[in-house]
Amino acid sequence: MHRQQLLQLLTHYRTPYMEEAAMVDRTRRFIAQHLNCFDRELLPGHVSGSSWVINPARDHVLMMHHRKLDLWLQPGGHADGDPDMLRVVLKETAEESGVDIEHIKLLSENVFDVDVHTVHESSHDPRHVHFDIRFLVEIDDRLSLPGNVESHEVRWVHLDQVCRFNNALSLRRMVLKTRRMFS
Repeated sequence: MHRQQLLQLLTHYRTPYMEEAAMVDRTRRFIAQHLNCFDRELLPGHVSGSSWVINPARDHVLMMHHRKLDLWLQPGGHADGDPDMLRVVLKETAEESGVDIEHIKLLSENVFDVDVHTVHESSHDPRHVHFDIRFLVEIDDRLSLPGNVESHEVRWVHLDQVCRFNNALSLRRMVLKTRRMFS
């Protein structure tokens, strides 16, 4: 996948959520304007990728308590110059969960969600924007979750409990999408 392939995916992506539709348009404009949109050094922002990881029963999602951000989030991260967002998402999911990539099942090559959010300044990075492209994946919840140094904890969270860990609009939206897809 390269920049044009991602633009194609986003062109065909449809969402019933007005705020997300606006973020999709903003993301498409950003990618079209920046040949180096996948480079972490590009400021004021860059494309990132994350996964919404569900279990086979479709009632739990994988969340991690991110060490640097001190937030419960879905697995994901920087593309670091790699334009293949599916590869980025699967690699980040494996790294952050500690689950071998062969046990991570991509449920669709279509975009699951798009979110544009600001990452606040830290000792590691200046304030910048992530144009986050999200894909739906599955991991068997019977597997061990060793995590890695980027998180304090990795755990399965029931869909009904996600908002207790992080009440961000984008997470609530992904919970709703999950319920609609698998109810």
